[in-house]
Amino acid sequence: MRPSLFLIARSLVLAPLWIVQIGTKAKSFRDNPILGSPALNACGLHVARRRLADSMGRGRRDLLAGSLSWRERAQFDELGYFLRDEALDDEHFAALRREIRVSRLPAREMRQGGTVTRRIGLDDVWLARMPASRRVVKDPAIRALIHYAASYVGEPTFAVQTILTDAPGKDSDPQTVLHSDTFHPTAKAWLFLDDVSENDGPFAYVPGSHLVTPERLTWEREQSVSAARSSDQMHSEGSFRATETDLTALGLPPPVKMTVRANTLIVADTSGFHRRSPSSHPTRRVELYASLRRTPFLPWTGGHLAALPPFAGRFARLETGLHQTLERWGLPPGPWRPVGITAAYEPAKI
Repeated sequence: MRPSLFLIARSLVLAPLWIVQIGTKAKSFRDNPILGSPALNACGLHVARRRLADSMGRGRRDLLAGSLSWRERAQFDELGYFLRDEALDDEHFAALRREIRVSRLPAREMRQGGTVTRRIGLDDVWLARMPASRRVVKDPAIRALIHYAASYVGEPTFAVQTILTDAPGKDSDPQTVLHSDTFHPTAKAWLFLDDVSENDGPFAYVPGSHLVTPERLTWEREQSVSAARSSDQMHSEGSFRATETDLTALGLPPPVKMTVRANTLIVADTSGFHRRSPSSHPTRRVELYASLRRTPFLPWTGGHLAALPPFAGRFARLETGLHQTLERWGLPPGPWRPVGITAAYEPAKI
């Protein structure tokens, strides 16, 4: 079938944007026909972006290495994550838990299969009334771990996050499938407010899967050639899914389930393979959550827009407001829905 004039005109208008995105953190093979081109990826387009992002990320981490102990750096460089038991002193952690339990703030929720994720953004306006939370959010030592994992200094986005599995086994939850978030270093962090057991849907990570090996590049080339046509939306959007067979072929171990005590901090490079472990019964997990993802192709570590005065400490509210404005203008609604004033330990609203 011959392409319509509309599709031809659309391609001509969007082509410059698609080309520019090659040098950004854009990752969708489905939405960008250049990034998703089977011919270009067979010739190595995706692999070239992956190699360059890895090289520049390692260079930036070298610049940030002085802010961490050699022991923690060695652990991260080998495994792809930091793990700190008893991350806060007992008094601070007890105050943090009390504060999170009683705080009622604007929240958003997203349902994926039988699981609801709730996030309560921790902007400076709210933190002014939450001193224990503010100490964590502003803690230079915690930020240093997030910066190293992301390979950038910047302003992480913090939230109180609740994972509520209210219908185990209902439909498919894409977060329970082993996946890589994107093709370049990016950080997520969790400070767990409660114990997380084997049956509580613990975070799981494949040690060493953040490393760009020859085997990984070969596998990614194969995925990139067919990704745009994948029936798995997440895979086609650049969050590659992996199976246990893939791990064996890549020489990687099985995922490690992070069954941890309350007051444990995990900071991971989620370009490595990870997932939320499936739960066989209703569960609730509450944590202080943070993320930092910047463009992969810059040689310096600073210059983060979200860290500038108009945005610093306000990013969560600004992001929510932007999404709501776009929806009012007629754009399709995103997966996150506002659910009003709520608290971390309340039942799901959607």
